[in-house]
Amino acid sequence: MPSTMFGLPVHPLLVHATVVFVPLAVLLVVLAVCWPRFRAWAGPLPAGVSLVALVLTPLSTATGENLEHDLPHNALIERHAELGDQLLPFTIALFVLAAGFWWLTRTPRETAAPKRPWPPVLVTGVGVLAVLAAIGTGVQVARIGHSGAQAAWSDAGSSSGG
Repeated sequence: MPSTMFGLPVHPLLVHATVVFVPLAVLLVVLAVCWPRFRAWAGPLPAGVSLVALVLTPLSTATGENLEHDLPHNALIERHAELGDQLLPFTIALFVLAAGFWWLTRTPRETAAPKRPWPPVLVTGVGVLAVLAAIGTGVQVARIGHSGAQAAWSDAGSSSGG
C-alpha cells in the first residue's frame, strides 16, 4: 500500500474512514440488540457496517506502520501504534457477534416451512456478547484516537519562533 497520496500521508486520510465506521458499527450493533423495532428495520446493516469496520482496521494499521517508519522515533507515536495494533481482535469480535445476532434474529421471507426459533438463552447470550464487544471496541477506538491526537498535536504549540 502506498504511504502517500497526492503528497499527503495515506494514514490520516484512511483513518478518518475508520474513525467513522467503527463507532457507527458500535452504535448500530447496540441499537440492533437493544431495540427490536430498529433490528427489524436494519436487518443485516449492523453486521455489514461491522464488516466495513473490520476491513478498514488492518488497512489503517498498515498505513500507520508505514507512517511510523517515516517519522522520527517518538514515545507518543509508539503508544498510538501499540493501541492501534490491538483493535483488530475487537473488530473481529464485533463483526462475528453482529453477524451471529443478525442470523439468530432474522425473519426469513415467506417460506413454506415455518421458522423454528432459536433458544432464547442463545439469542440473549449472543446479544449480550455483541453489546460487550461493541462497548470494548468503542472504548478501544477512543483510546487509539486520543493517543493519535496526542501524538499528532503534542508539538503543535511549541514552534521555535522565538
